[in-house]
Amino acid sequence: MESLAMTGRRDFLKTMGVGVCSASLWPQVARGEKESKRPNIILCMADDQGWGDMAYNGHPILKTPHFDEASKASLRFDRFYAAAPVCSPTRASVLTGRTPNRMGCFAWGHTLRPQEITIAEALKQAGYTTGHFGKWHVGSVQKGSPVNPGASGFDEWLSAPNFFDNNPILSREGIAEPQEGESSIVTVDAALDFIKKHAEGDAPFFAVVWFGSPHKPHRAVEEDRQHYTDQEEDFQHFYGEITGMDRAFGKLRKGLRDFGVHEETLLWYCSDNGGLFGYGTTGGRENKGEVYEGGLRVPAFIEWPGQISSGETTNIPSTTCDIYPTLLDVLGIEMEGQPPLDGISLVPAISGEMSKRGKPIGFWEYPANGISTPSAQLMAELHEAQKQGKEVAHPHLLRMDAADTSKKYSQEEFPGHTAWLDWPWKLHRIENEKNKKVTLELYHLELDAAESRNMLERYPEHGEKMQTELEEWLVSVVRSLNGEDY
Repeated sequence: MESLAMTGRRDFLKTMGVGVCSASLWPQVARGEKESKRPNIILCMADDQGWGDMAYNGHPILKTPHFDEASKASLRFDRFYAAAPVCSPTRASVLTGRTPNRMGCFAWGHTLRPQEITIAEALKQAGYTTGHFGKWHVGSVQKGSPVNPGASGFDEWLSAPNFFDNNPILSREGIAEPQEGESSIVTVDAALDFIKKHAEGDAPFFAVVWFGSPHKPHRAVEEDRQHYTDQEEDFQHFYGEITGMDRAFGKLRKGLRDFGVHEETLLWYCSDNGGLFGYGTTGGRENKGEVYEGGLRVPAFIEWPGQISSGETTNIPSTTCDIYPTLLDVLGIEMEGQPPLDGISLVPAISGEMSKRGKPIGFWEYPANGISTPSAQLMAELHEAQKQGKEVAHPHLLRMDAADTSKKYSQEEFPGHTAWLDWPWKLHRIENEKNKKVTLELYHLELDAAESRNMLERYPEHGEKMQTELEEWLVSVVRSLNGEDY
């Protein structure tokens, strides 16, 4: 069943003419320098870590020594945005460079579409060995699905359908496999096994390392919890999960050095949405689930020895949609049949040639329900089913309908909360799904980071211009949503 799903996906992409055009797979960021070996690439992502949930961002309690050390050796993005205020959509944006509503990934538990070109597919066609480790949550992790990691371009994977806690059962290419240990360490250990295996090979490697922390419920192991014994028990576990993730990240960085590949590896870290209500420390108004700054602004940095000077910081607004086009630009890859991208290449920012962002960033929180994906329950059931000789436990969770574009959406109505960020201005457009009433809010983020003073009456012409641009972008998104890109 797996081979049929993957063959169907490849055949579909072939009909689109998807391929790689690359005169030079690895141009130096500093243009004109002598060509060198293509970098290995690792993308790490936290689950629900707010912008302020880092000691290096001034948190008074959290202990994140490995993140702090990495940020000092990196280009740190102090105004980096998740493409959506919840997890699955943001992960879809990382994989595709596109705002998630273009593929109908509206909320948590929604999927990619098989028609999308993923960064794993692009790099695999360019000669990379690809692996996914940890939280997936943009499709199934069962055999036979057109939206499992293998069908989305990953050669090797040990993945969970959603966030996961300690001693999880994960899916190794469709086979349920019990693991022992703290959840973030389990994730990194799997990635390090992959890296060690491929570190001395001819092909560079691409690893996606997506943690399940600090998503609720918080269950820190004693080693990490003991740093916070002076806090309330709930916060001991919340802070402890972040410290556990920090400890795992430190193990990953050490492994790169032990395997001798640190100097030739680009390591990109971020979170999937803003901080948790009641726990996390956000980068502005509101929390996870909101299109205000607190729901979108996240910690991020890129460590890339030899290409990025230590201790560099940028305030240029950037987004998870930028990851895909940046990596393709770094490697000189152009994908045939590439549908519209929302992200831009950050290579000029990496090389110090970008002073401001030339393209606004759009956000759209569509009013759609999430889809329940209880990882521990689903994986336990898959494990039991496979012990009984069955390949899948939940055929309906294969998401065989993920490619369906038969439902059509209006190009005149855009329900939910949308926003248009054209630094330093941010326009919010909130459309009531029932009565279609539209409310507009305009903020100057440089002067009002809390988004507390609506400047629309004072600058109506500016708001009108941004509204026009936003609605033109929304029409483009709906066209993609309706399948016009394919």
